[in-house]
This record gives sequence, structure tokens and C-alpha cells, in this order.
Amino acid sequence: MSENLLSRPVLNHKALYAAFDVYPTAKGSSTHIYHFAQTLFQKMNGGWLHVLGSPKLAPYQKEPDGIEISRFMPEIPNFLERTQAYAAHLIHLLQEQNALEICHFRDPWSGMPILLNKKSQKYLTVFEVNGLPSIELPYRYPKLTQSTLQKIRDMESFCWQHADYLLTPSETIRQNLIRLGAEASKIRVIYNGAEIPQTLEPLEERPQEYILYFGALQAWQGLETLLKAFTYLQDYEHLRLVICSSNRPKFSKYYLKLIEKLGLEDRVVWQYQLRKKELYQWIKEAALSVAPLKECSRNLDQGCCPLKVLESMALGTPVIASDLPAVREIISSSEVGVLIRPDRPTVLARQIRLLLEHPKQRKAMGQKAQAHISQKFTWEKKNQELSDFYAQILGKTIKNT
Repeated sequence: MSENLLSRPVLNHKALYAAFDVYPTAKGSSTHIYHFAQTLFQKMNGGWLHVLGSPKLAPYQKEPDGIEISRFMPEIPNFLERTQAYAAHLIHLLQEQNALEICHFRDPWSGMPILLNKKSQKYLTVFEVNGLPSIELPYRYPKLTQSTLQKIRDMESFCWQHADYLLTPSETIRQNLIRLGAEASKIRVIYNGAEIPQTLEPLEERPQEYILYFGALQAWQGLETLLKAFTYLQDYEHLRLVICSSNRPKFSKYYLKLIEKLGLEDRVVWQYQLRKKELYQWIKEAALSVAPLKECSRNLDQGCCPLKVLESMALGTPVIASDLPAVREIISSSEVGVLIRPDRPTVLARQIRLLLEHPKQRKAMGQKAQAHISQKFTWEKKNQELSDFYAQILGKTIKNT
């Protein structure tokens, strides 16, 4: 059977969740996609998930409960050409569906075909804004021209103007969208969540004592600041820095060179693309977890809702994080975490030292952080908020028909 036939849904679905993301992966976006798509599909008795593929994933997947996954498979090296091909493929698939009642999308590459197709098919549209490509892409592709970025901004604007509803994972992103021109009344904030595992087996092998960074390796994550801070902690002979990267090893080349330059080769331990259970083991047994986000446009002009902060707190691991508006929405008091000025290695090193020297304080902070997550930020609570949101907007549609 051809790839084209394999990568299209068979059933006529009432719900579509579309994302220009490879799914599943070890990245936080996959965790978010899983929870939000599952909640939508439970509400609609099944559904169609359309995402990017990779050589390790099948172009078509049939799941229980009437769920189908189709993946756009062509590996087109040029990012923008791939977005255009993905959008063209999606609009072709949309034209084969005639029962859609709601389409939920995460990016303008998915949103443009969904919104343009809405002229011939009537369905609700939800634009989930976790990030803005016009802000994030220049970090990855610094040679992008201003004219190209303006075209991307125009697409983003079209999506938030024409989508029926907008979802964001933080109030910071909501306020920034309003500043950019989005209609405030259409925006709903539903934060990311975290799981609180009941039991975890101890790691078979690990450093005697370590601090942890986990997640992706983009420049805005601030890993460089943490590495420089670690040079001020060399008197802790047994202390190690463990980096659990959600990216493949090739993306760590810059940091490996920096580690060599800083003389930290024997003090940094790398783990790559861990499964969730093993990642949780590393988080649970860390002395503390660090989220050293940079003070930059991605974190300020856009905003975020860092899963690394939520997941560390959920596992009772004390967190040191950059004092940014989006982070303050999660770490709301000094009892549940430590906030420091970003981009200052000496300040970060000093705070790490203070927590390492006070294990009782660390333990109490971890326990209070876990209770804070249990009260406000579990995936169970966030999924229920999303389910209630769908019930509300679908109910409005029924009343208006």
C-alpha cells in the first residue's frame, strides 16, 4: 500500500487535533499533545490526530476507541518548505472529511488549512498557542529574513483573528497575545499539568549527589548559564550535573565544547531522550532541579509554562528557576521554590550552594511544592478544565443552531 493511502484517516471524525510536531517524542510538547488530544477525543467519542512523522513511526496508526493517527512523513530539509507541504497535505485530507464538528490546532501551519477549509465545512476552531514561530524560529534559524518573519506573523495573526477560541498555558502568553492584537474575550488559560507518580524504583546507577537539568537544548533554556554556574561549585567533590536532554545527541555539540572549555568533562553526565518513567527516576533522586530560563524575547515577549518546573515540583524535588513572569505563575511563593534573577551564573551558584548546605530546608520545600502541584496543577485537573471548556463551547454551538 502506498504511503499516501497509509497516512490518511479512514473514518469520518467529529474531532481533529492537528500539530506540526513529531509525535510521540521525549519532548514536553508530546506530553501536552497526549493529554489535550485524549481529552478532546474522549469528549467526542473518538477523533483524528494529525502530526509529523519520523522514520521510527508509522504513517498511519489505529488506536482504540475510534482514534486514528495520521502522520506527514516526507523529510523535507528546508523547514519552511516542509511547513508548506504539510499544510497542503492537511487541506487535502480535510476535504475528504465531512463530519467534523471541532478542529483544535497548535500552530499556524495547521491552522491555515483548517481555517481556510472552514469556508466549505462548518466546525468550531480552537487555536492552542503555546508559542509563536515568529519569535522562536529566529533562535533556530538566525538567517531568516524580516520579510519571511513578517509573513509568519501575518499567518499567526490570521489564525488568532479567525479561530473561534484561543487556549494558552499561561497568563503571560495571554497578555502578550492581547498586546499583539488578539481578542481578549476569546482567550482561555489552561496551564500545563504534571503527574504525581505513586511509586518509582530507584536508579540502578547514578552519581552520589547531583543537580539536574532536563528538557530541550534551545538557547532560551539557559543551560549555558547553569554550566557556568557549575564551575563555582568545584569544591563539592562528589557533586555532578546531570543533563537529561529531550533532543538527540547531535544537538548537544555546542554544549559539549563549552563543557570542555570550562573544564567540566568529568563532572557532567548526559542522558538522552529518556522514557517518562526513567526521566521521573532521575528527577526524583536529584538534590535539586534547575530551570535557568534566559531573559529573552521568547520567555518575555511570548511567554511559556515550563513543564520542567511543574514535573520537578510534582516529584517533590526542590526547584531553582529564573524569576520571570511565566514562572511566577507556578512558583507563587518562596515556600514552594526558589526564584533568582536570570542569566547570572554567580547568583545561581550561590543559591545552589545554599540549598545543598540545608538538606532539611530542601526536603520541606520539595514536600510543599508537591502539595502545591497536587492542589492546582495535576494533569487530571487540567484535563477536566479542558473537558469543561469543550462542553461549554460545544453547548453554545448546539444552542445557536
